[in-house]
Amino acid sequence: MAQLTEMVPPAAAGAVLRGVFALPAPVKRLIVGAPVRRDGQELALDAQLLLLMSRLEGRNLTSSTVEESRDGLARAKVLMGRVPARPVKTREVTIPDAVAARLYTPKGLAEGSPLLVFYHGGGWVIGDIETHDTVCRYLAVHAEVRVLSVGYRLAPEHRYPAAADDAVTAYEYAVKNAAELGADAGAIAVGGDSAGGNLAAVVGLLAERKPDFALLFYPATDMSARRRSRDLFADGFYLTDADMTWFSDHYCPPDRRTEPAASPLLADDLAGFPPTYLVTAGFDPLRDEGEEFAKRLEEAGVRVALRRQEDLIHGFANMWSLGGRFQEAMSEAAGALRTGLALHAKP
Repeated sequence: MAQLTEMVPPAAAGAVLRGVFALPAPVKRLIVGAPVRRDGQELALDAQLLLLMSRLEGRNLTSSTVEESRDGLARAKVLMGRVPARPVKTREVTIPDAVAARLYTPKGLAEGSPLLVFYHGGGWVIGDIETHDTVCRYLAVHAEVRVLSVGYRLAPEHRYPAAADDAVTAYEYAVKNAAELGADAGAIAVGGDSAGGNLAAVVGLLAERKPDFALLFYPATDMSARRRSRDLFADGFYLTDADMTWFSDHYCPPDRRTEPAASPLLADDLAGFPPTYLVTAGFDPLRDEGEEFAKRLEEAGVRVALRRQEDLIHGFANMWSLGGRFQEAMSEAAGALRTGLALHAKP
């Protein structure tokens, strides 16, 4: 039997969600109860409220089947469908080897702007260009860049290294065709969230012409080992330990998980990796591996800014439309991208 929430149109449910988030903070605190504290951190009120509403809806990030999991993330996109006020023009781009992509260009942005090649999250199994449409629009508008969002092949239909191969192919296409994309060939960044952050890191590691900047949101960097945050935040904070196991098992065979194209943290040498802004979430199973990757970059002589949004959860980039702490964190990331690429842009 369908859940009650499935009978409510996503647009209507989204309006209710935004209405709840518009309530005064004291009212929201009454709704969610006492603050949640773990590992010396206090969960943001906005994050606590969203987790409560997700539990009431009865949905998890992953389901029993791949199809149900993909449908769930697609519904979440509609629930949080707000876009920036500034118009953004889009056009579909077909990259060789049948890699789909979408180019985002904010209204009034001059030709020859910096470009971000973006890889969506979703554990290499779910998610697509549509589920991360609002993320790309936000970054395009607030970082003053064109964004090329890449629809790489998903597992289990296309297992590792298909996604990594597509990520490199898309980046190389952007470099070779920057002028046709309206971009500055000397100011091209890679970025992504979660599994997309993994793919952006892989491109930063493997591409012959290195990106000029990397924007990594809570990236998965090591599929071969567990770290303390996997146990601390194993359940109850959106992405779970069980989700990560489900994603990994669909994406990459165990005997290949130590390869740098699957686990960039395990690369022998990270020297030459592009300057990086890497942001983690405090209440995230992937927190520790992301921060360990930043530490290794720093040890390799890479300019890296590590930022832990200690009161937030995995996936906050997709939640910016709810405002509050989610939007604050996205604004900071967009500012870092804009600053990092400005150093390379044409005068």
